[in-house]
Amino acid sequence: MNLEWALQWGWSVLNACLYLLLQPFYYISILIVALGYRRQMLLERKLFHTRVHNWTGQTWRVVWSGLIAGMVLSALGMFISVHLNTASIVCLWVTTLLLMLVRVRYLCLAYSVGLLGVAQFVLNVADGWQPEGALGASLAAIRGLDIPALLVLVAALHVAEALLVRWQGGKAATPLFVEGKRGRLVGGYRMEDLWPIPLLLLVPVQGGFALPWTPLFGGDAGAGYMLAALPVLMGFSSVTLGSLPRQKAALTSNRLLLYSVVLLLLSLLAAWWSPLMLLAALFSFLAHEALIWYGNLEENRLSPMFVHPEQGMRVLAVLPDSPATAMGILPGEDIYRVNGVVVNSRAELHQALRINSAFCKLEVRNLQGEIKFVQRGMYDGDHHQLGVVLAPDEDASWAVSIQPPSIYRILAMRIGARRRKAGQASKAKSAGLDTVEK
Repeated sequence: MNLEWALQWGWSVLNACLYLLLQPFYYISILIVALGYRRQMLLERKLFHTRVHNWTGQTWRVVWSGLIAGMVLSALGMFISVHLNTASIVCLWVTTLLLMLVRVRYLCLAYSVGLLGVAQFVLNVADGWQPEGALGASLAAIRGLDIPALLVLVAALHVAEALLVRWQGGKAATPLFVEGKRGRLVGGYRMEDLWPIPLLLLVPVQGGFALPWTPLFGGDAGAGYMLAALPVLMGFSSVTLGSLPRQKAALTSNRLLLYSVVLLLLSLLAAWWSPLMLLAALFSFLAHEALIWYGNLEENRLSPMFVHPEQGMRVLAVLPDSPATAMGILPGEDIYRVNGVVVNSRAELHQALRINSAFCKLEVRNLQGEIKFVQRGMYDGDHHQLGVVLAPDEDASWAVSIQPPSIYRILAMRIGARRRKAGQASKAKSAGLDTVEK
C-alpha cells in the first residue's frame, strides 16, 4: 500500500510540474518582473550615468527565491486542500490580469480573491439568476470557488511575502532624485519587488489517490486527491524619502505579518460560519490597501533623510564592488573630509581626491553621528567618485515623479524622469510633480 501510494504521489507531482511548465501565466509573470528591473536600470542610468543594479541578476534573484517559497508553500498546502478546477484557475488569472491593467500591485491575489469572494456572496444572494452561455459558465466558475480556502492561501502567501521583504526588500531599492516641497530636490528610494510563485495545490477529486492525513478543507467522503498547478505573482512597492530601505522593509514586513494573521483567522472562521466569508473577502483587499495608504501617510510626515548637511556630503547609495564598498561607506552617512579637506560639493570632492591620486583618506560621519576614519589605495579603473551616489544638489539634471507603477509604463519602458532646467528648483512655487515621462 505504501509503495502504491508513493507511486501515485510521484505521478501526481510529475503531472502537476509538467502542467506548470505549460502554463503561460508563470512565464508572463517572469517577463513582467524582468521588464520591471530593466526599467529600473534605465532610470538609474538616466539619473546617475551608471547602473546601481543588474537587471538580469535581480530577475534571477526573485525567480529562484520565488521558487523556494513556492516549494515551501506547496508542502504546507498538502495539509489545506483547495477545491479548484480548470475554470476556477482561469477565473482567478483573468481577474488578476484585468486588475493588473489598473495597477501592477493588483497582481496580488489578495485583490482578485477578495473581489471574487464579494462577487460570490452577491451571486449567492441572487441565486435565482442563472444565465446561459459564456456568462453562465463564468458565473458558475465564480460560484464554485472555494473562497475560504483561497483566503487561507492568500494569508500564507503574505507570510512568505513578509519574510521575503525582510530578507530581500532593501536589496533592489532604486535610489531616486525627487522634487520635494517648493521644488527642492531630495534623495529617496523606490522599493519594488515581485516574486513569481509556482504553487502545487492539493485538490479533491473523484478517483484520486488517498491521503494518510485529513486536510483542513477536505473533500467529500470517499474523494481522493490530486495536485494542481497554480502560478501566482506576489510583491510590494514602496517609496521612502525619510528612512533607509532596510528600515522600511522591516516595518513593511511586520505589518504584512500582522495582516496575514488577521486574514488567516477570519478565513478559518468563515470556513466554520459562512456569513463571515464576506467580511474576510472585504478585509483581504481593503486592509491591503489600508496598509499602503497608511505607509504613504506615515512617509509624508517624515523629514527627508537624503539631503546634504551644512558641512559634508550625504551618501544616497553605494555602487557594488566599488572603493566606497571596500571602505565600508553606507547609505545615509556623510563624507566630511577627503584627504584632510572639508568637502561641501561634488567639485570640492573631485579636487580633494586629486590631491593624492594613489591613496585617499576619508572622515565619515556615520548614522549615529560619530566620526569614523577610512582609507584605501586607488587603482586604475576605480570609480572617479569612489563609487558613491551622493544626495542631489540643485545642479542635478534629472528628477523623477512618484507615481504608482503601471503595466503600460513597464511595457513602454517609461521611467518617469524629466529633465530639469538650471535654477529650476529655486523658482518652483509648489510641490506638484508635473512630469514628462521618458
